[in-house]
Amino acid sequence: MTGRILDGNKIRDEIKAELADQIRDLKSVGVTPGLAAVLVGENPASQLYVRSKVKNCESLGLYSEKIELTADTTQPQLLELIDKLNRRDEIDGILVQLPLPPQIDSKVILGAVSPAKDVDGFHPVNVGQLVSGRPGLVPCTPAGIIEILVRSQIPIKGARAVVMGRSDIVGKPVAMLLLHNHATVTICHSRTRDLPLVASEADILVAAMGKAALVTGDFIKPGATVIDVGQNVLKTEEEVRRVFHDPTLPLQHLAAKGSVLVGDVQPEDMKEKSGAYTPVPGGVGPLTIAMLMANTVQAARLRRGLRTAAASQP
Repeated sequence: MTGRILDGNKIRDEIKAELADQIRDLKSVGVTPGLAAVLVGENPASQLYVRSKVKNCESLGLYSEKIELTADTTQPQLLELIDKLNRRDEIDGILVQLPLPPQIDSKVILGAVSPAKDVDGFHPVNVGQLVSGRPGLVPCTPAGIIEILVRSQIPIKGARAVVMGRSDIVGKPVAMLLLHNHATVTICHSRTRDLPLVASEADILVAAMGKAALVTGDFIKPGATVIDVGQNVLKTEEEVRRVFHDPTLPLQHLAAKGSVLVGDVQPEDMKEKSGAYTPVPGGVGPLTIAMLMANTVQAARLRRGLRTAAASQP
């Protein structure tokens, strides 16, 4: 048995096409949703992410600003900038790219962003809205996971879902979204007893532990849907040989590119045992930026009291 690939790139393109129509409708009534992306320091990965987000804004017709600050920026200086962005009416979404330099407390900064402009969905007010099932801005990766399941016609209602990972960014919010969609949800973590046994009971298994190929075949119920959130970079031949059963192609990729991207699930086991699965790359990753764009459009609507676009329903 070989699992069905859940193509994140295809689903991303569907969502972006829908967003382009919504943005045209908003522009027809004089509203252009706007996103401000704040980058502190010179982290290459962060620079790449922010460039990608700004490029996606431009392609959809959103207004965007990239604000770059030096690595020695102080917390009061960053708070002053966020306060100004909070008060600017043409800015609907504020994204502060993480990680921040050590002298800045990320929780203080994220808490300073207006909940109405918190397109990452991390503000305690938006977390509360999510828990209580009220309209609000939902963290992007968890929202993308639900889109993958719904648009791929994976049944959520009544399903047994196991979420491996309890982070505020993925694990907890995706568990809450699955619960709101009527799944029975178990959250696991590094201290869960009999972790493979618990995971193997899942109809829907979400792996978000941040460890390369931690989830092997004995974690996967035959025919289960596996959502691999992991983004782990392998840089040595030893690492590649340890992760892959047949390392031939990954080693060729390593030699050509200098690294291999792998998820939290052993890819060959996932392909063989699952009924459907998200590959890495090309699965969950593409949805994260798409849902950031969706949140920016949603924020523009909510801030102005306009009718919101219908959310996907299973």
